[in-house]
Amino acid sequence: MRKWFILGSLFVLTIILAACGKSNGEKEDKEITIAASPAPHGVVLEHAKEEMKKKGYDLKIKTVNDYKVPNKLLDKGDVDANAFQHTPYLKAEKKDHNYKIEEAGKVFTTPMGVYSKKYKDIQDIPKGSTIYVSNNPAEEGRFLSFFVDKGLIKIKKGVSIEDAKFDDIVENKKDLKFNNKQGAEFLPKTYNSKEGAAVIMNSNYAIDNGLTPHKDAIAIEGKSSPFANILAVKEGHKNDKKFQELLKVLQSKEMKKYMNNTEEIDNNPFKDALKNLKL
Repeated sequence: MRKWFILGSLFVLTIILAACGKSNGEKEDKEITIAASPAPHGVVLEHAKEEMKKKGYDLKIKTVNDYKVPNKLLDKGDVDANAFQHTPYLKAEKKDHNYKIEEAGKVFTTPMGVYSKKYKDIQDIPKGSTIYVSNNPAEEGRFLSFFVDKGLIKIKKGVSIEDAKFDDIVENKKDLKFNNKQGAEFLPKTYNSKEGAAVIMNSNYAIDNGLTPHKDAIAIEGKSSPFANILAVKEGHKNDKKFQELLKVLQSKEMKKYMNNTEEIDNNPFKDALKNLKL
């Protein structure tokens, strides 16, 4: 009798533990912790929170300023996803650090711009001038794209602009030189001190330093830019329902309307960042 009682108790305990495990698993599956830059990604994700809540998901945002941190957090499993980078940058990070991360989908573009205190147009930049850019090798093709689009530089045949490097330049009509000895965070200082003919920097750094990209840049990426920001997740999870639902929200007409809603954006501390998003 005692034997049957013990077996019965163990059976009940097993069922309870299984139920608890299932419950915890379900709860965890409804949560998404995402690492993102404060602006504009964090702002957009804050807006996405309510829509995700309606779908039954709890979206938690961890804001990070350092570009090197979000992929580390994701690879370690400290967050479920991140939103701050484009595909070429992710490829470079995976190659350098062997991260087990993949793209779940594209979301929007935060346009990079060319800024100058000396010239109003890229075509006005004199021969032999120096252009200051960041030391991020994954962005080299992006820097070159401004000059390729204007016919000032040509790259090797068969090399896509996303994969292009400075070494791929085969024609440089103005003999432009690219100084890539500094981190992206130092480029606003370079711009303010009037070093070189122009500086190329990301919108978030420009905005943080009082610049309005669509007004102050002498050239800015358009909607056709291949450098769209992505939602990144751990390998093998890009098709998880919760991430696909988040992508639907971020790519929705409602989100586009929010980004283009001047009145709403004007009440937002990161209005310039949102105005420059391309969806």
